[in-house]
Amino acid sequence: MIQRPSTEAELADLAGRIEAWLDQQRTGNPVVAAVERDEESGERRWFVRVRGEAKDVFTIWFHLRQRTLHYETYVMPAPEENHSRFYEHLLRRNLKLYGAAFAIGEEDAVFLVGRIDHRWVDEDELDRILGSLYAWTEQFFRPALRIGFASRLGASSADRPAT
Repeated sequence: MIQRPSTEAELADLAGRIEAWLDQQRTGNPVVAAVERDEESGERRWFVRVRGEAKDVFTIWFHLRQRTLHYETYVMPAPEENHSRFYEHLLRRNLKLYGAAFAIGEEDAVFLVGRIDHRWVDEDELDRILGSLYAWTEQFFRPALRIGFASRLGASSADRPAT
């Protein structure tokens, strides 16, 4: 069943609930460094800066559209080498993900992206999305980096993850 576009009132209500959840994250979640709303574009978009360990800091974008909440995070630039092994590694990881997938974006950069129908957006689902993108970025960043940038990192073949 195709979801009808949300009315302006429904979008405003959902945006308000997302804002309230983000306020809770800003004050109560130790990995959340900052939350900003994109005021310039006129769209309902938020940027959540997250403190990581494997990847020091990264941003998760939430974009409220007519039917869905789109979310994504930049993982890394396009690989410099071992392209087929690099992409195979990420595609195999996609099989284990729920609600998001690795994708190639502008300039062949790697992103984790997903979307959810408005009907399913609530605090629990927003927690799952934020937590999942955080965990997957932390879990898969270094192994992908070692494959796609092995020469730059001086990784020996024994250090490189198997796919």
